[in-house]
Formats: sequence, structure tokens, C-alpha cells
Amino acid sequence: MASIDLDKVLDKAWADKSVPEVLAAPVSALKGVSDRQGDLLKEAFGIKTVADLAELKYVGWAQALAALDAAK
Repeated sequence: MASIDLDKVLDKAWADKSVPEVLAAPVSALKGVSDRQGDLLKEAFGIKTVADLAELKYVGWAQALAALDAAK
């Protein structure tokens, strides 16, 4: 089972929300992601929500490459 400290990854306005609410939130709900950066993600990749970002194939590819590198 995965766990995460939501206070460390979410903007203060989203820290008390449920996981489904956060997944439906704009990517700017993530700590350190500005509204402008969210707009750029939408323009470049069609990313509107945190869930969209999590499902982006390029994120998965990058994570797999990093895991391969860490395993050597």
C-alpha cells in the first residue's frame, strides 16, 4: 500500500481534501506548481488535473528509466 505525506506535496488550500478531490484538482494543487505552469502543461500535453498528470505516459516512461538506473 502506498502512502504519502499530503502536507508535503499539496498546496495549503488542498491539504485537507480527500484523495479523489485532489486527483480531480488542477495540477496547481501540487506544492510548487503555479497556475502558469498548469496552463503550460494543459497547452503542451492536455493535462488539466492531478490525475491527468499521473496518467501521462511520459511520466511513466521517465519513472521506469529512473528505476532501471537505480537498480544497477
